[in-house]
Amino acid sequence: MALAAAAGGARRGAVLTPESMNPAIRRVEYAVRGPIVVRATEIERELREGVPKPFTEVIRANIGDAHAMGQQPITFLRQVRARAQRGDRGQGTGTPVSVAVPSSGGGAVPVPGADEGPGAAQRRQGAGAAAVGGLRRPERGWVSPPPGRWHTVTWVSPRPSRPSPGSYSASPGLQLVREDVARYIERRDGVPASADDIFLSTGASDAIVSMLKLLVSGSGPSRTGVLIPIPQYPLYSAALAELEAVQVNYYLAEDRCWALDVAELRRALGEGRRRCSPRVLCIINPGNPTGQVQSRECIEEVIKFAYDEKLFLMADEVYQDNIYDKDSAFHSFKKVLMEMGPPYSETVELASFHSISKGYHGECGLRSGYVEVVNLNPEVKAELSKLVSVRLCPPVPGQVVLDTIVDPPKPGDPSYERFQAEKEAVLSSLAEKARLTQEMFNRTPGIHCNPVQGAMYSFPRIDLPPRALAAAKEKKQTPDMFFCMRLLEETGICVVPGSGFGQKEGTFHFRMTILPPTEKLKILLEKLSSFYTKFVQEFS
Repeated sequence: MALAAAAGGARRGAVLTPESMNPAIRRVEYAVRGPIVVRATEIERELREGVPKPFTEVIRANIGDAHAMGQQPITFLRQVRARAQRGDRGQGTGTPVSVAVPSSGGGAVPVPGADEGPGAAQRRQGAGAAAVGGLRRPERGWVSPPPGRWHTVTWVSPRPSRPSPGSYSASPGLQLVREDVARYIERRDGVPASADDIFLSTGASDAIVSMLKLLVSGSGPSRTGVLIPIPQYPLYSAALAELEAVQVNYYLAEDRCWALDVAELRRALGEGRRRCSPRVLCIINPGNPTGQVQSRECIEEVIKFAYDEKLFLMADEVYQDNIYDKDSAFHSFKKVLMEMGPPYSETVELASFHSISKGYHGECGLRSGYVEVVNLNPEVKAELSKLVSVRLCPPVPGQVVLDTIVDPPKPGDPSYERFQAEKEAVLSSLAEKARLTQEMFNRTPGIHCNPVQGAMYSFPRIDLPPRALAAAKEKKQTPDMFFCMRLLEETGICVVPGSGFGQKEGTFHFRMTILPPTEKLKILLEKLSSFYTKFVQEFS
């Protein structure tokens, strides 16, 4: 009471203010959910309220969210997830709870405790089943079923107290899933992989930030510098701003289909060493937002460069299933590194990342991925284990789907034909939309679009007249933001300005996903091209 009286009734000020908050956070920018996306959300609300617009819907081509753009989930992934979610319906310790899965259509039909049925096939169980956290998934492999419509996928609840994906897992992820990821990497690369080197994560982004946290240290000239591609995925610049690391830009060669040039890496490294201590080289392959796919020869050159300059390699490979160009192929950095042999394979430190958010599956909202570390110091690996334990564990339902993706149905399994057909349909559709996007943009004078070799985006360059640049300056916007905002207001098309990803001075771009359904994509491309032509005429 005496203290309150002494305050003389003065109003208590806020502890957390723009001036007192962490200044690093104020420097964080994330373009794919930036101002233009905020405005798109406002416009959607205005449309619902009946505000007149020259369009009836906002087409969100700003982010790689496949299901939000209309892609149907892969049936088998959802069936297994549904089965796992029902793990709490068991009738006691060790009770199998099965799901009858239509082999040729329909959704999962829960059948608690029932393993029989026409043509039933189930995951083998018994002594070989692996107990993991709150779930127990039986051994891999299908019992060959007789012809028929139904088979069952069986999960076993080891004890009533922890039977569901609502339980925590181990912090690095479910051991069984980590083992399946290791086997997936071995099949993909033809070289050994260990579950002990694999840490599951809340999407690849979470793992990327965790690795950067380990790598960033020092102050002043000794502060860690991180080489990132320009254009880049804004996660990198945002994370580096938050961690107060030094961003060192290297530029991809747009005139050569966004190629990575080691000579440019050397230039960037030399520039960086004048102001920090570069220790990390980030690679995005296939490229986001640029869609290029690196050749094996390029990857070998990058690995040699990292070896010579003593740089830690971070390989963002989340689009490895998204290859559309018939002359391109995905080569993982791990595979190339191991096949190069000593001294590279024994000394170059590598962290490679993958995710369930992209590929043919597009399960963005389930938030799951992994990082595999190679040649990491054992003490540092122990520190990484400690770091990931702070956030307890990645979402377990996402881990279940990750496991299904890295250990999918095999030829002869009841679900294989439908699974494979759905997977191929998604990837072939994306390949067609990649071709369509490039062709339609390049028909429009002033729009220049490189081939979309992979990933999920195009990143076309646009020529803007001087009057448009002046108008943007008056509004205190970058020229490409000015263009994209006008595009949104007049057509309802939401794309992201290239300035949010980085671009060479004097060039202007935007990133657009190729995910909308084909017919809607055609309309989008036509409207965007027509708007660009009208925009240029207006400011010429």
